[in-house]
Amino acid sequence: MVDIKVTALDGSAAGEISLPDEIFGLDPRSDILQRMVRWQLSKRQAGTHKSKGRSEVSGTTKKMYKQKGTGGARHGAKTAPQFRGGGKAFGPVVHSHAHDLTKKFRALALKHALSSKLKSENLVIVSDVAIDAPKTKAVKESLAKLGWANALIIDGAAVNENFGLATRNVPHIDVLPVQGINVYDILRREKLVLTKAAVEALQERFK
Repeated sequence: MVDIKVTALDGSAAGEISLPDEIFGLDPRSDILQRMVRWQLSKRQAGTHKSKGRSEVSGTTKKMYKQKGTGGARHGAKTAPQFRGGGKAFGPVVHSHAHDLTKKFRALALKHALSSKLKSENLVIVSDVAIDAPKTKAVKESLAKLGWANALIIDGAAVNENFGLATRNVPHIDVLPVQGINVYDILRREKLVLTKAAVEALQERFK
């Protein structure tokens, strides 16, 4: 177990919390993280690239000229790839870029991402992110005071509505419910901020 200080949104101390080594205390492996990020980015690629082949372009399929006696090369339809306006040879086709990664591996990668943030001292635990009114200016000042210029903030099962509204227009700040936590978003932001509810949910998830 690793003991880490808990802060409140106003910067004051709010006790301590123990983080389990099997989730936050692993030795981060960059190869596991790289494979997971590649899996995430490949999965979300649209794959809608497409060009027309010789059977799809509009054009006559009549033989251009007779086979013999012209002194030129033998040709058939004008839709062949070597002609202007012809089809593309071996062009891109619509397909999914997604590939398989086991559920166990994906869970391990998330643990490595969480451990990497703790090891680099970029993990912050807050008591909660509940605020009274959705005021972006006030939240920006609070975040600046805490030194969170570039952060991913993970709340419990549902993000506090006022906090979600106040932060959605703040650059370099992402807010997600705990079920949306993922390796790519953790690594692309400098700080990882977890509420106590998020830590409890993660412990329950990895039981």
